[in-house]
Amino acid sequence: MEITPVKMLDLPQIMAIEKSGFSEAEAGSEAAYRERIEKLADTFLVARDGAVVLGFIVGPAVGARYIEDEMFVETPTNLPRGGHQLVFTLAVSPLARHQQIGSQLLTALAEKAQADGRTSMALTCLKRLIPFYERNGFINQGVANSEHAGETWYNLEKVWD
Repeated sequence: MEITPVKMLDLPQIMAIEKSGFSEAEAGSEAAYRERIEKLADTFLVARDGAVVLGFIVGPAVGARYIEDEMFVETPTNLPRGGHQLVFTLAVSPLARHQQIGSQLLTALAEKAQADGRTSMALTCLKRLIPFYERNGFINQGVANSEHAGETWYNLEKVWD
């Protein structure tokens, strides 16, 4: 397995993984992912085994500390340096789960964020996923100010030492 920047050719596999891991209301559309590939190419990483996409992580590097719902409507542009690395999506193929791929993707994006001068990495997740992110060094900052998909989301944040 290797972790590389996304390619537009990855889009069909990314969409299959997205649809397998999220409800219809939660999942991003193909148009949204096309825009993310175009605008966030340097913060959109793919775990792959040859041509097979095993999982991916994507999010913008922006001035805001936490994800805001409007960011899902129009993808923000990455800051060249500084700010905060946000994670819109971390998803792993059902066929590749329980192999630490999600943790490896989080680590790879965190390393890139630190190299680019970001001060932290943050994401929102459902309650059942909080333990996974805590094992990966994130701290639960409480209920997020989000109405995305009608769910209760939690802000999780990792600040560099």
